[in-house]
Amino acid sequence: MSFLERLRATPATVDYLLWPGDFSLDAYSHVEEVVLASGERLEEVAKCGAGGTFFLCGEGGDERPVLYADSEGGAALLAVGLEEMVRLVLAVPWWRDCVRLTEEESAEAAEDHLAEEPDLLADRDAAAAAIGLEVPTAAEALARLREVVVGLGASYVLLNAVEGNAYEPIFRP
Repeated sequence: MSFLERLRATPATVDYLLWPGDFSLDAYSHVEEVVLASGERLEEVAKCGAGGTFFLCGEGGDERPVLYADSEGGAALLAVGLEEMVRLVLAVPWWRDCVRLTEEESAEAAEDHLAEEPDLLADRDAAAAAIGLEVPTAAEALARLREVVVGLGASYVLLNAVEGNAYEPIFRP
């Protein structure tokens, strides 16, 4: 069974990913036709409530890189593999608020989320346990995200398929 199949069969994790993670496994077509500059294949795997799309890149299974494209023309490679993406969402569901990839941004966002949802960390831990994942610290998750964005990310340029314009980077590390 693939990680995606295991994930879909784990309601506690799917629920947490949906909220607060804003990572819905109901894939759909992105707001516009897009392609990778490299010509590699894109497979829509999830969406967010604001119209963004998570893509698996290239050939293979759940181990493929995960690229996120928002509905406003921004994109970034987020993880190497769906399992790593889920760990990021579990550790830092507010990753979009961390455009500079700093612990300070994460701490501010965490404070806001925890004030509104005091059971958030317990729910996260239950979701992680249900799928058998260890949750990295926010610092570890952001360090890995920075590594992916800065290292591999440059090789994953998303283009509007009609106009040929490149999507803008969503992080400023």
